[in-house]
Amino acid sequence: MAASEMVIFTRTFDFIAWLLPMSNHFPKAHRHTLTQRLLDSAFDLSERLEEANSRRGAARLEKLQLADEALSKVRQYLRLSSRLGWLSPGQYHHVAQMVTEIGRLLGGWKKTMSRR
Repeated sequence: MAASEMVIFTRTFDFIAWLLPMSNHFPKAHRHTLTQRLLDSAFDLSERLEEANSRRGAARLEKLQLADEALSKVRQYLRLSSRLGWLSPGQYHHVAQMVTEIGRLLGGWKKTMSRR
């Protein structure tokens, strides 16, 4: 299936488009630590998904696993950002829903691949 037809690519793009301007409001003192790790993990997620889409078989499953690992990091950094008060409860709820949907889509893709 073409990347343009897969919902996971749209949802991941929307997540990053939301995250980038939001991260500009995080404390400048943490731009090179937590903020950078969060953004790097988000971009890693997107890149691993694109790489998975261009591969087949075991190579695709490997990239999907790497995408899942990046998503776990994103979740951890978002929780920490929320705990530190950098995200309001409403913002955290919104982004958590976005990440949950990406996780469901990724899990479904992985499950489909492991049946083959």
